[in-house]
Amino acid sequence: MKVALVHDYLYQMGGAERVVLALHEIFPEAPLYTSIYDRDRMPEEFKRMEVKTSFMQDLPWIFKKPRHYFWLYPRAFESFDLSGYDLVISSSSAFAKGIKKPAAAKHVCYCHTPMRFVWRYQTYIREEGINPIYKMVLPVFLDRLKNWDLRTNRGVDHFIVNSKVVSARVREYYDRDSVIIYPPVDTRFFRPQVIHSDCFLIVSRLLPYKRLDIAVKAFNDLGLPLKIVGEGPDEGRLKRLAAKNIEFLGRVVDDEAVVRLYAGCRALIFTGEEDLGLAPLEAASCGRPTIAWSEGGALETIIDGQTGVFFAEQTAESLKSAVSRFMGSKFDSQSLRQQAEKFDKEKFKERITRFLHENKIL
Repeated sequence: MKVALVHDYLYQMGGAERVVLALHEIFPEAPLYTSIYDRDRMPEEFKRMEVKTSFMQDLPWIFKKPRHYFWLYPRAFESFDLSGYDLVISSSSAFAKGIKKPAAAKHVCYCHTPMRFVWRYQTYIREEGINPIYKMVLPVFLDRLKNWDLRTNRGVDHFIVNSKVVSARVREYYDRDSVIIYPPVDTRFFRPQVIHSDCFLIVSRLLPYKRLDIAVKAFNDLGLPLKIVGEGPDEGRLKRLAAKNIEFLGRVVDDEAVVRLYAGCRALIFTGEEDLGLAPLEAASCGRPTIAWSEGGALETIIDGQTGVFFAEQTAESLKSAVSRFMGSKFDSQSLRQQAEKFDKEKFKERITRFLHENKIL
């Protein structure tokens, strides 16, 4: 069977890209089709793949302003010639599911979420702080994108989703059934270490909708040390808000260094509403709990009082109260590891393979 993998874009590393790496372990001979690929910013594993990019790869400033070309991504994925493939697996939170599959092929879409900026537009523009001029222009393009998104559903034979939250969205927006297979955590790599630190930790892309400003304001008041790993368009604003007890580490290229940060922190801070969110599971795999807002995918990965502490309101005051409760609590490293192991990468690969066999795709 000839298999092709398809992914939205490769210019930053996150949970969706870890899914692609795991899928490629199942199908090591499969080429990976994507709109753009920034080799210098992606892990070495991608350099060992056959990565095929679209015409967008050569556009000016594409890696500095990838979102500014959002209107071109549908055309990029429709331009791929996938003739000769028996199975196409797309990893999509936006455009990859819009590929044109061969008539006799099967298309399985691992959907991280339907397009946030199309289906949750009002929330998106509020959280992202969109320029007023763009707010006037965007609706014209987004209506077309919504129609394109609905039309391309006809090319998907099966939807796999990463959480109950996304399953509900796929039902609401697409009127399609889906199967939940949680994304992978490499529990062999993310492991406990004997490291002692007083610091709390954030590992995240620095995007407005992640609401990291809540953590910055809370820890400004608490005066406790907080380290922030990641980069993104909200970095400047967050740095201006932060007091001296908050340290920005930027993009940490060395994965072993990230493991040491997880293993040595007092707790991970998780302030956004995520579709699932792998960071709390990576922290748990390293034996460390998470303090999280009690919405979205965190409810599927964190057990309150056992592997973490929830705060009820997305405010600095609510987070401060949760940190105070956390300081009086104890967490068992073995219980944290057991929770993470439910999402282990090998289990993910087994579940994907079983799904393909049960549906007579393989």
